[in-house]
Amino acid sequence: MRLSTVDLQKRLNPTKPKRLSLGLTILIAWLAGAIFIYALAPYGIWPLALVSTAILYALLLPEMTGKRAFIIGQAYGTGLWCVGAFWLYTSIHVYGGTPVWLALIMIALMGLGMGLFHGFLGVIFNRVVGKQPLSFAALWILQEWLKTWLFTGFPWLFVGYAFTEQYWLSSLAPVAGVFAISFVAILLAASIVELLRRRAGYAVVSVALLVISTALWLINPQWTKPKGTPDLSVSLIQGNIPQDLKWLTEYQVETLKIYAALTSTEWGRDLVLWPESSIPMFQTEAFGFINEMVKMAKATDTTWVTGIPYKDEAAFDAKTDKYPPFYNSVIALGADAEGLYKKQRLVPFGEYIPFEGVLDILPNLAGSQDIMSYSRGSDQQAPLRVRGHNLGAAVCYEVAYPDTTRKNAIGTDFLLTISNDAWFGTSAGPLQHLQMVQMRALENGRWFMRATNTGVTAIIDHKGRIVERAPQFERTVLRAEVQARVGNTPFMRLGHYPILFIMTLLLLLSYFGKRATNRAHLGK
Repeated sequence: MRLSTVDLQKRLNPTKPKRLSLGLTILIAWLAGAIFIYALAPYGIWPLALVSTAILYALLLPEMTGKRAFIIGQAYGTGLWCVGAFWLYTSIHVYGGTPVWLALIMIALMGLGMGLFHGFLGVIFNRVVGKQPLSFAALWILQEWLKTWLFTGFPWLFVGYAFTEQYWLSSLAPVAGVFAISFVAILLAASIVELLRRRAGYAVVSVALLVISTALWLINPQWTKPKGTPDLSVSLIQGNIPQDLKWLTEYQVETLKIYAALTSTEWGRDLVLWPESSIPMFQTEAFGFINEMVKMAKATDTTWVTGIPYKDEAAFDAKTDKYPPFYNSVIALGADAEGLYKKQRLVPFGEYIPFEGVLDILPNLAGSQDIMSYSRGSDQQAPLRVRGHNLGAAVCYEVAYPDTTRKNAIGTDFLLTISNDAWFGTSAGPLQHLQMVQMRALENGRWFMRATNTGVTAIIDHKGRIVERAPQFERTVLRAEVQARVGNTPFMRLGHYPILFIMTLLLLLSYFGKRATNRAHLGK
């Protein structure tokens, strides 16, 4: 006997529970996304990462139309981003001068746009694949991965970051990266929901994975090892230059004086590190100052590494170019140092204008002909050379990209990242940023030096632990010893390929399993 679609749904769901109204469901989904922020730094209530994702899983389980599933996922994603990335309000309104009402609209639009990832997750989970924890977790990881590259990417608010300092789970980071941590956490959250439905099978898989990660933590395998040289003495300079003054022409000389004064007591250290664009002008404009600093560095046998906008005049062709290409850069100078790193991952609308060429055909757009963007650095750059070591660099938010940092870490002895998080004031943004650096240190088994303008300036070891940390919003120097390490973690060798392969395989099995089940019931 063949069954109609209606009969099939009745057989698969013999006791259909009363469904929540759509309005209430949207509210619950939005709140579930909104509370996720409290699982991350600076709050660190990591169980909320499980609660948040478990609620979305439970909301998507009942039979529903694709439209309803999309709306639920979209509501969750919008809550996640509007609250989780609200730190953007500080840069948009306080420093960008945008009116409050317009800044709030921009945050809402950003939340709606980024919420699409979870909207499509909801549709695919509810309508395409089998509704069980493995497929839910696999879909989640794929949408996190898409955020690392689609439309240049915005790789923020990953579930795995909530467990950065929960070493019984973050021990998976050097093996398969942050996505492996996210997968186990989401699988656990969904399995808890299934346990409440008296289905214990998936909990066995979750517990098995937790046993593996806990065993890795207890065994403590040394994926990398110390290099046979003395630790480097380093001084990280935190200038605490107010963001509203930083780029004013009349304050540039004062900025240089502040950094020079803070550094005057640090000559003689192995390495002195200044933050992103701590020299707020092109190298050609600060030529005299740079020469004086280099002389002092060489006289005291010190390596000086600084962030600086770098104009490549040698690449300028007056016949075809409007202006020479320029880069957000890190340069190594002084004793036993060489190298220039050019930032690869630029901030849309902050460092470059997407589709900039389109503006040229809009003659009525005021200033369109004068728009200037940073250029992207090559993804094949040699590491900086510092006192016989290879030093991998990341500028500001590009450290949020796991694969970019992984590639920059290969063949290095330690890593640095420089930033100017003054754009985000006292919000959670800088602390979320620091948490990501901890994860990158874990993934790559390397010590990280993080120098910032207003904080958080810190030294992080190869296990992702903060060794030293300077207070935020103070003009200060952070001194520490940094250990060079060699060797590659499994994640450095293989990247995300293993975890992405497993996620794709799980989804394919779930898809074909659902089709086979439907055919079997239709044929009865």
